[in-house]
Amino acid sequence: MRSVDEHLAEILSVVQPLAPLEVGLLDAHGCVLAQDVVATAPVPPYGVASLDGYAVRSSDVAGAPVALPVVGDVLAGTPSPLSVQPGLCVRIGAGALLPSGADAVVPTSWTDSGIAQVRVDRPAPAAYGVVLAGAEVAAGETVVAAGSHLGAAQIGLAAGIGQARLQVRPRPRVVVLASGNELVEPGNPIGPGQAYDSNTMSMTTACLEAGAIAYRVGIVKDDGRSLRDTLEDQLVRADLILLSAGVSASSYDAIREVLGRLGKVAFQDVAMDPGALHGFGVIGPDATPVFGLPGDPLGAQVSFEAFVRPALRRMLGVPHIARPMVSARAGADLVSPAGRRSFVRAWLEVKDGAYVVTPVSSRGSVTGLSAANALAVVPESVEHVPAGAAVQVVMLERRGL
Repeated sequence: MRSVDEHLAEILSVVQPLAPLEVGLLDAHGCVLAQDVVATAPVPPYGVASLDGYAVRSSDVAGAPVALPVVGDVLAGTPSPLSVQPGLCVRIGAGALLPSGADAVVPTSWTDSGIAQVRVDRPAPAAYGVVLAGAEVAAGETVVAAGSHLGAAQIGLAAGIGQARLQVRPRPRVVVLASGNELVEPGNPIGPGQAYDSNTMSMTTACLEAGAIAYRVGIVKDDGRSLRDTLEDQLVRADLILLSAGVSASSYDAIREVLGRLGKVAFQDVAMDPGALHGFGVIGPDATPVFGLPGDPLGAQVSFEAFVRPALRRMLGVPHIARPMVSARAGADLVSPAGRRSFVRAWLEVKDGAYVVTPVSSRGSVTGLSAANALAVVPESVEHVPAGAAVQVVMLERRGL
């Protein structure tokens, strides 16, 4: 029997970050940056007015109130040959290029709003009302570091410094399917001995939440030919394949046989609870990683968290692949089978300034992790964690915190 750490280490030795590629800004959204974004020019490239008013020489208004002739207007986006000579000023709009000679902008509210001549009632020191060249971003400055997740703010920043394309780690493409003659698509009538296919639904959405692109193929019959043909067809668009067995023994047998013919895949008994039986290996001409997950919904979801999600995060190239863990006080007794690491579905909350974790009702496997926001982790060497004792907790989401 293999430990959880050993199984994960083997997976991460096979799964590597995807090769970077250059894409347009909108296609880069949701990806991880593979190369620093460096400004090639200052932002703004020239000094601009930050408010509506009058571009002046600060020395000319130091003795305010003073009256200055207005020699013209400068608007944002409109080049102007005007310059501010001693004793003169230019009316200017916010965002407009600061005319040569001027070093400050007097707000309109400090004046009588004159057109041919303006009375300035208050002095404006040098650089007042002005955004200097490079004030936001200096030339050569790294504005987004490699390894950053590219959200809306980062995409906007890249566009703001003139970048049209970025080097990114692409989002891994995951094909999700289930094998089982007894499985039924949700929404259809169900008969004796049948079960709804919830695994491909939860696994597909879990892949999306982990940052991947997911393709749900759905249910494939247990016969080897159907499963083999489907897998071979899907390899062309897969960076990783996620395969869940049905609840019958024939489902596992079909998966083992077909995966063994398509590549090198081993099924291991991993010292964990739930979800002890796992398959992992590579198939196809490109050695595409493939996971064989347990058929029961809870086991599949916990196995995804323990093994598949870290693999997807590694493929994305993110610096931290693990969920955050905290130490919490057990709000009730936790029990675990001897020699196995238990992942107990639980509710994590803050009480009196400290984390408290309580196991949620275990009404069966179908409910999965729906009522939990965390997994309390009981080590292999521990069979009982009494209420009040410390326990490590994997945070699945911030719900309730």
